[in-house]
Amino acid sequence: MPARREDLLSFRTKEYLDVLEAANSGRSVAGAEAHGLGYGDNPVFPGMYDWSTLIAGASLLAADLVDSGEATFAFNIGGGLHHARPSRASGFCYVNDPVLAIELLIDRGRRVAYIDIDAHHGDGVQEAFYGTDRVLTISLHETGRMLFPGTGFEEETGSGAGSGYSINIPLPPETDDELFVHAFRGTVPLLIDRFRPDVIVSQLGVDTFRTDPLSHLNVTTNGFCEVVRTIASLSPRWVALGGGGYDIANVARAWTLAWAVMNGVDAPAVIPGEFLRLHPGAGLPARLRDEPFLLTGPDKDAMRKEVDRLVRKITERAVRQ
Repeated sequence: MPARREDLLSFRTKEYLDVLEAANSGRSVAGAEAHGLGYGDNPVFPGMYDWSTLIAGASLLAADLVDSGEATFAFNIGGGLHHARPSRASGFCYVNDPVLAIELLIDRGRRVAYIDIDAHHGDGVQEAFYGTDRVLTISLHETGRMLFPGTGFEEETGSGAGSGYSINIPLPPETDDELFVHAFRGTVPLLIDRFRPDVIVSQLGVDTFRTDPLSHLNVTTNGFCEVVRTIASLSPRWVALGGGGYDIANVARAWTLAWAVMNGVDAPAVIPGEFLRLHPGAGLPARLRDEPFLLTGPDKDAMRKEVDRLVRKITERAVRQ
């Protein structure tokens, strides 16, 4: 069910929504450029407003199902559009559905932890809750020194009542499965244990994968599944959202595996041949799970030192609070 306009207005400005709706025909309209629409990563296309309301509606439904107890987890693979701002599109994101889902939950009195494992920093979500202690935002991403949006540094920790409730783990380029999992497990369980959320909302972007054309990380389905399993073990209730991923085969495989983890299913290592024969144009490899990939050598040693430093700093800060 599409999100209602009043749902969107909880985070978006009326002026922005007016322009976004007017551009639904696929033609640029007056004021579009001022709101980041029509150039760069935010093209104007037919049905963009309708598409945005459907994505937002699905994330709101997921949050409602989980909050009501009708489901212990829900997964909107089309969601996770974490860059959008109240009056501006950013990074392919027009309506920030994670923010809307979190707002629904905190309006009902829930404590929410947001965990973002996309290669790109979850800047729009961080900004929305930067000044509150009702939401803990954790973003594990490639350093903003190398990748859009150029934010998400370890010094960004929140302001006012929210001081200490924004956590960023900026990973060095070329980070592999081992270091990705180490960075996550070395920090996130402790943070969740101390915050004690009622619900976890996660963004499961897979542009961290080594064959993704937009990032510089070396994650595979192995590291991804380890992190998803850890999120599952930490979640009293869980709203999972999709996110980035610019190698379509990776997206299909990774979110299939994530759904298997959520349902306690041990997915096979290979994609059934019958499925591949039925969908020859899908561009899928034979394997559902990647072969393990680990870096070695001096570069890996340097990356390990940086990740160890981040883990140590974040955990020490958490213990002091």
